[in-house]
Amino acid sequence: MNTDPRETIDRSPMSMLQIFIIAITVGLNAMDGIDVLSISLSGPSIAAEWNLSELVLGFLLSMELIGMGIGSIALGWVADITGRRKTILGCLFMMALGMFMVTQSANITQLSIWRIITGFGIGGLLAAITAITAEFSNVKNRALCICMMAIGYPIGGIFGSKIASWLLNTYDEWRLIFYFGAVVTLMFIPLFYFVVPESIHWLVRKQSEGTLDKVNKTLKRLGHSAIAALPELTTGVRKKSYGDLFSRELIRTTTIITVAYILQIATYYFILKWVPKVVFNMGFSQGDGADMLMYANIGGMLGGLILGLLTLRVTVKSLTITTLALSAVFITILGTSTDLHYFAIFAALSGFFGNAGIIGMYALFPAAFPTHVRASGTGFVIGIGRGGAYLSPIIVGFMFDQGLGLPTVTMLISIGAFIAAGILMFLKIRSA
Repeated sequence: MNTDPRETIDRSPMSMLQIFIIAITVGLNAMDGIDVLSISLSGPSIAAEWNLSELVLGFLLSMELIGMGIGSIALGWVADITGRRKTILGCLFMMALGMFMVTQSANITQLSIWRIITGFGIGGLLAAITAITAEFSNVKNRALCICMMAIGYPIGGIFGSKIASWLLNTYDEWRLIFYFGAVVTLMFIPLFYFVVPESIHWLVRKQSEGTLDKVNKTLKRLGHSAIAALPELTTGVRKKSYGDLFSRELIRTTTIITVAYILQIATYYFILKWVPKVVFNMGFSQGDGADMLMYANIGGMLGGLILGLLTLRVTVKSLTITTLALSAVFITILGTSTDLHYFAIFAALSGFFGNAGIIGMYALFPAAFPTHVRASGTGFVIGIGRGGAYLSPIIVGFMFDQGLGLPTVTMLISIGAFIAAGILMFLKIRSA
């Protein structure tokens, strides 16, 4: 009989509680989608209210990316040290506070500071929920579960864009979007606190006082028998640390995934950050811009769902490389669309392949990084990637300010996704 509770989780069918926990992580990731949508959709109104140029708006749209970059790296490490559960609860509180305080900002500087704080919480949340999703799913369904978690982002974008569009068209007040985001975020705090226990994988790795009792309580809730003793950890295992990400064993993997993620998310963030403003500049309403972003997120949700199902038959690495290349193709085509109907179609296709590529990379994270650096590794990649993607809206704003047309901008911004696809071909991990 196997006495390692991690093996029990990895090899046994998933219980209803595990499935519910995965569903909660989907909802948590949706908060990222809602937050990104909140600033993108309110961008034209903020620019009009405070008379901002395209370049300054590009900087504002990037503020939470700075926070995400720092938060992912710092709080991903915290999640590996203090636990996934505590980190997630702290991040949710930080996000709710940041969203609310945006509505109280008197100028662009204050708003930017609160966007950075909100992004800091989101960055830590993304690192921790990726780890907790992997550790509450079994091996058979792990890639699928991570993909399901990741499609929470476009799901949040879909519902967030519809609600935001209604708020803007009905009340013409951008601050209401952030009130909505703050309230929804607060609602997740008690749900997560009372439903989701600490990860057994993390507990076994840390083995502090009372760990055996905590592990057995969680095993019971998951429908498994208690264990008499925790697996013994060798001295070498106990000495493993954050620095292992840059060891001879992992440095190649860390570098390849990080660079590919930076390039792809910089490409994809053109859609998330600039589509509403592009549509507005084409002569359509803010509501039309919200709708185009909704179509992109519908495509992103379907892309993540289909990619997740395909992981049961095709390797994640192959799927991810293919979707990265196709996302570059359709984002380039998107820039040539002047009719709103065709724009909507190509926005959906760009979202389909763009988000599927990012979700495929999320599924690669747990396969690449062992338990003791799973949140740290995920946080490092997301942190550097989101921090690097901070430049994407600014670069796009600069290109528009220099008079470059939409077709040229989309062609140039899509190059990153093509390069990312090529880089991932050199990634070698046994479980991908």
